[in-house]
Amino acid sequence: MSRIGNAPITVPAGIEVKIEGQKITVKGPKGTLEREIHKNISLEQDGNVITVKRIDDEPANRGLHGLTRTLINNMIIGVEKEYTKELQINGVGYRVQKQGNDLKLVLGYSHDVIYKAPAGISFDVPNPNTIIVKGIDKELVGQTAAEIRTKRPPEVYRGKGIKYADEVIRRKEGKTGK
Repeated sequence: MSRIGNAPITVPAGIEVKIEGQKITVKGPKGTLEREIHKNISLEQDGNVITVKRIDDEPANRGLHGLTRTLINNMIIGVEKEYTKELQINGVGYRVQKQGNDLKLVLGYSHDVIYKAPAGISFDVPNPNTIIVKGIDKELVGQTAAEIRTKRPPEVYRGKGIKYADEVIRRKEGKTGK
């Protein structure tokens, strides 16, 4: 019995959901998202409530049941209010600047790193050490933040690098002299 998959999804006012076969389209004030649903999962819409059903109790279909419900719920939340992910840059001389829609990262390399914004993602740079990634697709926001973090992951001895705002870096003690 899937607690997540069986929970109904309530569509708030101002959000339009269209189900056509195995394709769902969610339109809201922030934008439009589309997703293909697996053939073993069916969607039923009754007014402003969406119910996710599976064809049988095979283990693969049970896993898809909860996943599909969560993905659709994330789409509805995303078009209603944007998802954000905050990154912090630590290190002497490390900074970020916004160039149009792209980011110019100075991370201690011999060259500046230019990160091009994917479609549907916008950046906000409130100060030279903070990046805020915004978008309506939760998966794309997380993937973009992870790609930016890989440009200079945080290191454990001095804590330099790019980290998530809520991430805790476990610091290591350096060499001890005699």
